[in-house]
Amino acid sequence: MRSPWQRLVSDLLRAVPRGRLLLAASVALAAAASGASVALLGVSAWLISKAAEHPGFLELSVAAVGVRFFGISRGVLRYTERLVGHDLALRMQSALRLRTYTTLARTTLLGRRHGDLLVRMVADVEAVQDVVVRVVLPFASAVVVMAGTFLMLARFSLGSAAVLLATAVVAGLLLPAWAQRVSREADAASVPLRGELADLVRQTSLVAVDLVAYDADIAALARLDDLDARLRAAERRATAVRAWAAAGQVVAAGTAVVAALWIGGAAVASGDLAPRLLAVLVLTPLALHEVLGGLAQAAQTLTRAQAALGRVVEVLDAVPVGRGDAPLGEASEQPSVQVRELSIGWPGSPAVVSGISFELHPGESIAVVGPSGAGKTTLAATVLGLIPPVAGEVATTGRVGYLAQDAHLFATTVAENVRIGNKDASGAQVAAALEQAGLPLDADRVVGELGATLSGGEARRLALSRLFVGSYDVLVLDEPTEHLDAPTADALLDDLWTRAGRRALLVITHDERVVARCDTVVRLGAALAPR
Repeated sequence: MRSPWQRLVSDLLRAVPRGRLLLAASVALAAAASGASVALLGVSAWLISKAAEHPGFLELSVAAVGVRFFGISRGVLRYTERLVGHDLALRMQSALRLRTYTTLARTTLLGRRHGDLLVRMVADVEAVQDVVVRVVLPFASAVVVMAGTFLMLARFSLGSAAVLLATAVVAGLLLPAWAQRVSREADAASVPLRGELADLVRQTSLVAVDLVAYDADIAALARLDDLDARLRAAERRATAVRAWAAAGQVVAAGTAVVAALWIGGAAVASGDLAPRLLAVLVLTPLALHEVLGGLAQAAQTLTRAQAALGRVVEVLDAVPVGRGDAPLGEASEQPSVQVRELSIGWPGSPAVVSGISFELHPGESIAVVGPSGAGKTTLAATVLGLIPPVAGEVATTGRVGYLAQDAHLFATTVAENVRIGNKDASGAQVAAALEQAGLPLDADRVVGELGATLSGGEARRLALSRLFVGSYDVLVLDEPTEHLDAPTADALLDDLWTRAGRRALLVITHDERVVARCDTVVRLGAALAPR
């Protein structure tokens, strides 16, 4: 039975047009390139040995042409294999990245560490490229070349060929399998450790000023150093195992050479082998074992790729039961939100609130209030369809937009930040959205990282403009006045309620000024309170 990551790779291979054909072509080209390297040394050895006998030119011409042929074809074949193999790998990587983005567009990972999520979306997705280029192609081509080299040498000396095959199996299969097994724990641990380190670096950088102000910077840096030390220790363990495997491969190559000298020398002495072929028997193992030299690292790369793709599968499997877009009962055909006997909670956790029921119609507004931890953001995520309800029903009609409490602003122009809500928005639509949000900013003005060049009110209005450019019918607002002073908050609310029009508003808030403007209040843990 195939593991989830294997099924993922197989699915991606089918998703790429002619994917299996491209993989077969890549393996064939890689085997041909490696075979050309082995043949180049073998023919060169024969040519040098034969030349020592001072034959006529015609007797060397075929071998000389062979040397040129294999020398040129080795480079051409390797280059072509890289083109075909990397093209396949990059297409599979693009398909996987698109699939992960599509998944994230339908779900939320608000509870996941953002730095770790970024590593999953970037580095872990790239692991599918390693599976193709650094694992499948080297191992598959090596097996083909091992078999071909054995058959070639067996024509001259079966004993020498048998020893070469045995040492090749040790160097190309057994030692890589040993290296993978011994370093599996370290290789597998290094992947999530990178995610943890990225997340801790992100968190530390975001609160660096506060850490210094509260004399907590030394402790924070100590945590970073500790995590970095754990990652370096895992890398050292894997490197040490790889070094021992490489040493074993050198011993295997030396054994093949010594055996060729012993067996081939005896055959030459007995007259069973032409002297010029002894050089072929001795030098060919060096070329073959050079092909096998990187397989121990490839085996370790497979372990890391398994761990990385397993983390990507976790993201892909995070798709929740979508919100019900079909109306419940006698629901209006107009955009609305309807909730009946809803129990909410994050997947894998018990319900935090139960028995929630309300209806939200166009032009209406509902405030969701309650103490911190009461489940307000969980309710918003459930209404948005980002997590499934524990029990009960929730349905929406129309497009639903979300203003997050910590909506991210990118270090680009105002217009590009607005287009997060609608990537195809024209300049006129961007200007109209900014006007609706009450934000008189130049659309070409560059916004600093995290909106550093904007005031708190401007940042909230810029995030709000994304909802207006997206033509949403229902707006879910999470703490719209958070971190704003009273005059700025009042001005924002005035513009929001004025320009929302017939849009339905579901507002999560602690702010009593927001509550006072809403038609209905849902107090989590209490009954519905109409105003």
